[in-house]
Amino acid sequence: MGKIMLEQDIKKILISHEEIVDAAKKLGQQLTKDYQGKNPIFVGILKGSVPFMAELIKHIDTHIELDFMLVSSYHGGTTSSGVINVIKDIDQDITGRDILFVEDIIDTGQTLKNLCNLFKERNAASVKIATLLDKPEGRVVEINADYTCFTIPNEFVVGYGLDYNENYRNIPYIGILKEEVYTK
Repeated sequence: MGKIMLEQDIKKILISHEEIVDAAKKLGQQLTKDYQGKNPIFVGILKGSVPFMAELIKHIDTHIELDFMLVSSYHGGTTSSGVINVIKDIDQDITGRDILFVEDIIDTGQTLKNLCNLFKERNAASVKIATLLDKPEGRVVEINADYTCFTIPNEFVVGYGLDYNENYRNIPYIGILKEEVYTK
């Protein structure tokens, strides 16, 4: 794989690159069926969703639009602060449109719950969630993804868009970060 320096910080590979690509293909086929003729807006939550969204849209064979939001809730730590700060909003009116949030991970669920409520207030026709990873043990609010590729244990994971202090996003798989890296 070639990322020797970064791999030294990984305790275990949880989900391989090949498994991610296969899951994105399956989900893309499902989304093609579910959104046929609807021209939904896929809203990627920056920055973590970018690798997953890029892989996912390659496997969708119907019209879709893309947009992005930058929302902060971690502020450099390993757990969500619960305070949602919309730094970059989407660029268009979503009244009467089908929205699919594309996320790298659902952990506490606070960010997505707030975003879903916001988009319902903006009169979206539908608001759904697709996530690469779901970590149900981390949940502090009631929310579930409509589409989930992998359910994972309560471990601190990085790679494929997921970061620790903005690092490790470029690892091509999902790995469990060694504790000594984030408890220094």
